[in-house]
Amino acid sequence: MSLLTAPKTYAALAAFQAGDAVACAIPLPPIAELLDDLGVPESVRPVMPIAKAASAVGLAAVTRFPGLARLTTAMLTLYFVLAVAAHLRVRDFLRAIPAVSFLTLFAAMTAKGPDGS
Repeated sequence: MSLLTAPKTYAALAAFQAGDAVACAIPLPPIAELLDDLGVPESVRPVMPIAKAASAVGLAAVTRFPGLARLTTAMLTLYFVLAVAAHLRVRDFLRAIPAVSFLTLFAAMTAKGPDGS
């Protein structure tokens, strides 16, 4: 078992995604500002909390449905590819660092898969 494949890692990331879903649903001012800076259309923004909440459910399901958890990390990898691309498009290199970090994390988790899969 490694840190990347441990159920506790999936649970921690599920909690993070759930909190992020709530923050996006409000939206908190720093998140709204970032989305404005990245040029994310207003029509896309209501979908983001739903997608983040769904990812929290997928990650939390790791012990019963490891395949779903792996699919979720794959979809989060795609999400963060798009997030990094959005940052690069507007030359927002410093604020791209968290997106690059999550991209790397979820890509590695997808490659390894959860314990027991």
